[in-house]
Amino acid sequence: MIEAELKACVHAPEETLRQLDERADGRAEVYQDTYYDTPDGALEARDEELRVRTVHGAEDTRTVLTYKGARVDEESGSKPEHETRVEDAEAVHAMLRGLGYVPAIAFEKRCRNYDFEAHGRRMLATLVRVPEVDGTFLELETLAEEKDVTAALNDVRAVLADLGIGDEDLTRELYTDAVRARRTA
Repeated sequence: MIEAELKACVHAPEETLRQLDERADGRAEVYQDTYYDTPDGALEARDEELRVRTVHGAEDTRTVLTYKGARVDEESGSKPEHETRVEDAEAVHAMLRGLGYVPAIAFEKRCRNYDFEAHGRRMLATLVRVPEVDGTFLELETLAEEKDVTAALNDVRAVLADLGIGDEDLTRELYTDAVRARRTA
């Protein structure tokens, strides 16, 4: 499946939060993300990602291992995604290091997640703050078959428009790049 996703800068976070709260119950969660790569940066060079994410929520803590392939849609940056929950985060970190991967970057995301249905699709809206990056962002995604990515992205755009977010607010900047830039500034 492809994660058909758009990310936008949010200029009125309180209003966006209010509108999302009308659609679904939000979950406050903190993500601890560690991205891995080979020592020579081969994954990044191929536009691939390997991530261990530990999610701290009000009711539980869970860890997922994610591999994202190269983009299938250049405009949005949508990628094929394969993800699985793991039982022991430290063991997964040790396995990846044992296989020769090295932590490329690690950072925290403070999120409020909303699951809802729109345009006949399951949607996940995530209002995001990254302490090291200025601004508030909204990620809106749905899963789609590769042949359906364009239609899925159109549905995502429609929901964003309902939230008052236009194409001019969209960004393709990756959090990893923004955090890396802040740390080297």
